[in-house]
Amino acid sequence: MAYIINDECISCGACEAECPVSAISEGDGKYTIDADTCIECGACADVCPVGAPNAE
Repeated sequence: MAYIINDECISCGACEAECPVSAISEGDGKYTIDADTCIECGACADVCPVGAPNAE
């Protein structure tokens, strides 16, 4: 399953820079992950300081 970013997101952008397929973009108040593009690698979760990205 694709990763999603929960409401704990602090909009730091660390996850966007780490995504190898550019599935992450800045949304309204938090970053979002395009489920169709996400390859479920977990790179975003590994760098997030607040643990916002989670497997759906």
